[in-house]
Amino acid sequence: MRPGRNRGWLLRLVIAFSFAQAAVSMARPAVSYRALALGADERAVGVIAGVYALLPLFAAVPLGRRTDHGRCAPLLPAGVVLISGGCALSGVAGSLWAMAVWSGVMGLGHLAFVIGAQSLVARRSAPHEQDRNFGHFTIGASLGQLVGPVAAGALIGGHDMATSSALALLVAGAGAAVAFTSLWRIEDRRTSSGSRARPGDRVPVRRILRARGVPAGILISLAVLSATDVLTAYLPVVGEDRGIAPSVIGLLLSLRAAATIACRLVLTPLLRLVGRTLLLTVTCLLSALLCAGIALPVPLWALALILAALGFCLGVGQPLSMTTVVRAAPDGARSTALALRLTGNRLGQVAAPATAGLIAGLAGVAAPFVMLGGLLLVSAGVALRSPARPADRDGATADREPPARGRARRTSGAGRRTPP
Repeated sequence: MRPGRNRGWLLRLVIAFSFAQAAVSMARPAVSYRALALGADERAVGVIAGVYALLPLFAAVPLGRRTDHGRCAPLLPAGVVLISGGCALSGVAGSLWAMAVWSGVMGLGHLAFVIGAQSLVARRSAPHEQDRNFGHFTIGASLGQLVGPVAAGALIGGHDMATSSALALLVAGAGAAVAFTSLWRIEDRRTSSGSRARPGDRVPVRRILRARGVPAGILISLAVLSATDVLTAYLPVVGEDRGIAPSVIGLLLSLRAAATIACRLVLTPLLRLVGRTLLLTVTCLLSALLCAGIALPVPLWALALILAALGFCLGVGQPLSMTTVVRAAPDGARSTALALRLTGNRLGQVAAPATAGLIAGLAGVAAPFVMLGGLLLVSAGVALRSPARPADRDGATADREPPARGRARRTSGAGRRTPP
């Protein structure tokens, strides 16, 4: 079977990712609320949230190497089990250290699922389809990020915060388990077996990071994800400072997520219109300016327009950075390169909010968005200087028909045809 045919697997993968991401997006605020109900202070909540991102850092590269030399699909149900179990066990945990452990398990499950899913998209997509398929794949993440916090907000509240947050975590665990229904026959063994690295091939991490395009893809992904995370965390603080109601802030964040989904639905025609390098550069540049614009004391309608435009621009970075890393990675190390990209994402998830908090304490609540603008400006320069390799590099033969027997011709001299 050639890559690119029968895209039912991609739809099922998007559905599974939507449920898994919604569960994580629902569970993360619920974990914080439950920790507070158990007596945690702000520092303890920060540690528990940090374990989610830090613990998987040690597993990313081994999981990537395992996927380079084996199948992708087994990581998907394993990730769902860890996500579902981490959510449910966080809901019944009675101590803060147990909350931290299960938060780390949830993060490990999310990492395993994403590495397996991204590797599957790279392996089953013809080179010219990678941008489109990665764009469709990331719609699952956007849908989960849109639904999860809304569901958590609907369940958590009232006087008994411990009970309502525990209920939200149990519901999140059940929601993650629904992803199992879309994982049947998600990987074609004939296609995947031809795309694996040989058991003896082990590309050093240093060589992967030195490949032109890999550091650029990692930095762009880190910048875009950091902007999304800090926006989610600090827009409520900006709203509090400017007298904007929490319900309105929730609508603004949902508007941002909806704009990101819209961007990924039209990613393919945008790529045809302007090209991937220019599109990535321009959207990073516009994102930088829009982030800085949030720091200005603009009226509410203007803030809504800024966030809608920002969500649309941020929707480009993640799928195109995946393609950038996949195309730039050495042969037999694509999954490891994607794992390194996810490692950069996790580091950004830890460092960006901490840095934003420090800057906000020193220079005001809007200052972190100026910091994000600077980071995105750097990523725009990197995108311009590090274009991805052509789509017909290694692996491009997957979407070509084999030459018909008896039609092959050898050439000699100045292009003369000679019989076979």
